[in-house]
Amino acid sequence: MQNQIKQTLSTPANIEYIRHLLENEEILHRTDLATRVCKQFAFYDARGQIQLSGCAKALRQLETAGHIVLPGVRRKRARKLLRRLAEPVPLPVQVPQQAGKVQDLELVLVCTDEQKRLWNELMLTEHPLKDSTLVGRQLRYLIGSRHGWLGGFGFAAAALQLEARDQWIGWDKEQRQTHLHRVIGMSRFLIRPSVDCHNLASKVLSMSVARLAIDFEQRYHYAPYLIESFVDLEHYSGACYRAANWIDIGQTKGRGRQDRLRESALSRKAIYVYPLESEFRRRLGLSPSAGSGALEITDGLDAPQWAEQEFGGAPLGDQRLSNRLVSAAKTKAEAPSRAFSGAAKGDQAATKGYYRMIEQPDTSAVTMSNILAPHRQRTARRMMGQKTVLCLQDGSELNYTNLDSCTGLGELKANQTGAKTLGLNLHSTFAVTPDGLPLGVLKAQCLAPQPRSADDKRKSSQIPIEEKKTFVWIEHHRDLVALASTMPQTRIVDVCDREADFFELFDEQRNNPGVDVLIRAQHDRNLKEEPFKLFAAVREAPIAGHIQVPIPKQSARKKKSKQKARAVRPKRLADLSLRYRQIELPAPGYYTNKPPVTVNLIHAVEENPPANTEGVEWFLLTTLTINCASDVEQCLRWYTLRWRIEDWHRVLKSGCSIDKLAHETAQRLRRAIAINLVIGWRIMLMTLLGRETPALPAEVLFTDVEIRTLRAYAKKKD
Repeated sequence: MQNQIKQTLSTPANIEYIRHLLENEEILHRTDLATRVCKQFAFYDARGQIQLSGCAKALRQLETAGHIVLPGVRRKRARKLLRRLAEPVPLPVQVPQQAGKVQDLELVLVCTDEQKRLWNELMLTEHPLKDSTLVGRQLRYLIGSRHGWLGGFGFAAAALQLEARDQWIGWDKEQRQTHLHRVIGMSRFLIRPSVDCHNLASKVLSMSVARLAIDFEQRYHYAPYLIESFVDLEHYSGACYRAANWIDIGQTKGRGRQDRLRESALSRKAIYVYPLESEFRRRLGLSPSAGSGALEITDGLDAPQWAEQEFGGAPLGDQRLSNRLVSAAKTKAEAPSRAFSGAAKGDQAATKGYYRMIEQPDTSAVTMSNILAPHRQRTARRMMGQKTVLCLQDGSELNYTNLDSCTGLGELKANQTGAKTLGLNLHSTFAVTPDGLPLGVLKAQCLAPQPRSADDKRKSSQIPIEEKKTFVWIEHHRDLVALASTMPQTRIVDVCDREADFFELFDEQRNNPGVDVLIRAQHDRNLKEEPFKLFAAVREAPIAGHIQVPIPKQSARKKKSKQKARAVRPKRLADLSLRYRQIELPAPGYYTNKPPVTVNLIHAVEENPPANTEGVEWFLLTTLTINCASDVEQCLRWYTLRWRIEDWHRVLKSGCSIDKLAHETAQRLRRAIAINLVIGWRIMLMTLLGRETPALPAEVLFTDVEIRTLRAYAKKKD
């Protein structure tokens, strides 16, 4: 609204009109001028009141620009003292420790003079800012109960500029100035220091957003779309906001509304937002895919644009390198199994540019994580469009023993003759829908494991978990927990194979419970009660149900190195019996101060496998809630989708030939691998979309040339 007033008054004709008023009319003071201008140009708000403050500000800006000279400023009256109570607000009594037990909990909209005095007194004496002044359109609430007053809220104007918020919304400066009034700022939030009540903060936050839109529209006659709030991380964690489904979108830069000198003297704060309108971007005239909002799985996959969408803007330290990355990815995707020179079809300039990018110094910004950064962001946005996302963790060895001159490789293992195998361990988090459609690569690392020093005589129990190779599973889980705070409407489940069955990961989930885990059990742990063994305990549980699960084909493998030989296994549907029970997972003996972790143990067994076939028997450990047989079935179906990441590994090795790359350093290998990780994801998604949604238009995934080629091939086959 302010921007519209300024634009209207800034035209030459309207400036001339204002000059005419000043020179030929009896203007008593600036307010008189602003009132006349408001009426002349119909500057009224939704309630029919003149927009005096906005008009006065626009007039001052015209004066600053040298267009007009305003009447002198009248002598300011002494500042009005805030209305307060004559005595402190009585402390609440007998407040329960659980929010659900608080009697007559309510939000009271501040309307009367007595309520305003009460609200001011609370904020001036008990809020950390010791200030009750709000700006712009305002709503105040008191948090009431039978026990007494528990705190209050204050809503007012949003921040004028906020980089993280503006990027998240996806609007430009003009759009922000036009629609900023649709964003409301939660300027004050107080739970009184004397109140110790678990979950009260998140409960009243949820109550406030349920009321706010209605009360605001009744008072100001238009609907807000979004609420923003700030959390000082030096004093608070923001847990109550996350519990109430607010979205963490970044941090401030330490500037306030009056920081005209860009001193950034304030503490940096976490920014949380809550959409009151699910389609707020569309109502603001923005594309649904603008900013950092949710994406459909196929958004941006158009063949000519996909590389720009998944790699564009990568922070490689030079825009030319970022542009080169996009063109290189597009070229490589056209012939993913070939070396880049072959994919480039003799284009020497493209080939030289690719290798210049890959061969940047090891200390440059061209890193695996930076190459994947745009794709990670797109993956996160695709996740936001899902109610549940399965994040599959797994590792895969990349053998580069044949690269004699390559530096920086790790020792993977020794074969039967004792010869060392050199290469990298690829550890990834791969996101899929509950239907198995791949959403993208969230995190990938190529680790170069080194053998322990001969001088290191520590027992395994004495080595900190951070120094063990299994710590990578915790790193990736922590990454998911951080990501989960940005999408509270999406449930994220960390699905892992047997290598992730170690106590520290379950302990990590207990301490940071934002993401559940679903892990195939490897260790038949000792228990303190009969039958004293983990697997025996769940085998004794009653059958809860039956389920059919697809068992993928398995090729025969000869015994080699430390891998056992295995027989061929045809693809089949297995009939599994299901059991489950809750288990107290004991801490290893070297943790004397850690209590057991409570988890659910699921047992799925094939009672009657086909002849000459080893039956399926799985033990799954999970922190997911299990109340009935359908919950168990859901866990089993989700776990079977863990094979999607193994399918992706096969695409990377067979389709993209990442284990045949040849570069002189491990860092260069990582850069080339990163590009192929995204190409492999797209190949897999294209394949599965063709199976799951055969009616999907071919133009979504293929160029015109590719479509004509496929049609010609199809006719030839006919």
